[in-house]
Amino acid sequence: MAEKPESFQFGGMAVLEGVMMRSPNFWAVSVRAPSGDILTKTEHVEKMWLFRQKWLQLPFLRGSLALLDTMFLGARAMRFAGEVAADERFLPESEKKLTEEERKKQKAKEQGLIGVTVLVSLALGVLIFDFAPEVVGTLTQTLFSFTGTQANAVVEVFKLALFLGYLLLIRRIPSILEVFKYHGAEHAAINAMEAGRPLEREEVTGCSRFHLRCGTNFAIMVILVGFLVFIPLPRDLFVPEGAPTVAALGIRMLVRLAVLPIIAGISYEIIRAAGRAKDKRLLTWVLTPGIWTQWITTETHEGKHAEVAIESLKAVEQAEAGGELINSDVDEVARRVQARLALEAGS
Repeated sequence: MAEKPESFQFGGMAVLEGVMMRSPNFWAVSVRAPSGDILTKTEHVEKMWLFRQKWLQLPFLRGSLALLDTMFLGARAMRFAGEVAADERFLPESEKKLTEEERKKQKAKEQGLIGVTVLVSLALGVLIFDFAPEVVGTLTQTLFSFTGTQANAVVEVFKLALFLGYLLLIRRIPSILEVFKYHGAEHAAINAMEAGRPLEREEVTGCSRFHLRCGTNFAIMVILVGFLVFIPLPRDLFVPEGAPTVAALGIRMLVRLAVLPIIAGISYEIIRAAGRAKDKRLLTWVLTPGIWTQWITTETHEGKHAEVAIESLKAVEQAEAGGELINSDVDEVARRVQARLALEAGS
C-alpha cells in the first residue's frame, strides 16, 4: 500500500456547485447536480513537459509553476462542473418546462457569469490589477509631481484597494456567494483531515472555514510582498530619458511582469512554510491579512456544501491509498434521476 501523504500536501478550490481537491498524484472534483445528486470525477495528475523540469521545482521558482498547475486543473474541474449543471437530465420538472430558447439563455447567463469571474481572476496582476494601478500611478506622478517612490506607493495601494473592491463586488452575486460557501466547505474538510477528525458531515460542518494555505492568502501575500519589492524599485528602470508617457508605461509594465514570478515565488514559500511549521504562531501574524480576506472569499457553509467537499477529499485520499478511482457514471446517475422524477410525477 502506498505511503499516505502528509496533510499539507492536500489542497483544493471551489467550483460551480462543487469542490476540487488535489493530492500529490491525483485530483478529484465533486459537484452537486440540480437534482441533488453528487457526481465525482477523479484523475491522475498528468504532468506536462513544463511541470517535469526539475530546475523549476527549486525554491522561489516552484511558486509560479504551482500557480499554473492550479489554473490548469481548475479549468478542467470547472468544465466538468459546468457540464453537470447544464445537463437537462438532472433538471427538476419546473425548469424542464422552460422552452429550449429560454433554457439556452439561462445556461448562457450562468456560464457567462462564472466565466467572466474566472477570466477576471486569471487576469489578476496583468490587465486589471497591474495595468490600471500603473496608469493611476503615472497620472498622479504627472499631476502632483510625485517622486518615483511615492508614485510606486500609489500603485500598490490602489492595487490592494482594487483587489478587495472586486472581491466585495462579486460577493454580491448569488451564484458567486454560493461558490464562496463551497470554498468555506473545502477549507473545513481539509481542516478536519489535518485535525484527525472523521470526514463526516457533522464534523466538517463544525470546522473553520479559514485556512492558512488558501489561495486567497497567496493572492494577498503577492500584493503585500509587492509593496516591499515595487515601492523601492526605481520607477524609470530601463525607461529612456524623454520617452513618451505611453512608451514609459509599457516599459514599466514589462518590468513588473518580469519581477512578478519572483514575487510569486517568495509568496509561495511563505505560504508553504506556514503549512510545514510545527508551531504556526510565528507565521500566523504574517498570514493574518490573508485570513481577514477570507472573510470575503469564503462564506459559512451548510451540510450540503460539506457533503460535496467530503466526497472530493475522500476520492483523492482513496486514490493515494491505491484504491480504485472514484468516477461517477453520469449516464447511469441520470437514468436513476429520470426514473425517480417519473415516479414522483406519477404519485
